Amino acid sequence: MSATVRPFLMFEGRAEEAMNMWVSLVPGSEILDIKRWGAGGPGKAGTVMRARFTVGGQQVECSDSPISHGFTFTPSFSFFVDCESKEQLEKLWAALSEGGQAMMPLDNYGFSQRFGWCSDRFGVSWQLNLP
Repeated sequence: MSATVRPFLMFEGRAEEAMNMWVSLVPGSEILDIKRWGAGGPGKAGTVMRARFTVGGQQVECSDSPISHGFTFTPSFSFFVDCESKEQLEKLWAALSEGGQAMMPLDNYGFSQRFGWCSDRFGVSWQLNLP
């Protein structure tokens, strides 16, 4: 018997915007499928009921919750990205940290050549590393 395990991100209306941004930034990424809330459903028509996408080859699922919750993403969950070059790392950093928050600015912290930890404009946390 087997099971499939993948991250699942719950948004409140910005799932598609986040997927589109991440897929455009990270090579090896694509939106696999999107199911949308219809008219008369519990969610706002056209928002994401459930979607699957890959970011850097990692399959992720997400949705736009029709219910407003008293919580959002925390830095305790993050995407860890090993970048191939300093240029790639800095491009990702600029795009992901814009409108977000830098928790550990890009620097050499001793465990990698260059590392940074930020949350993006959606509140999702990213650790960017140049091994």
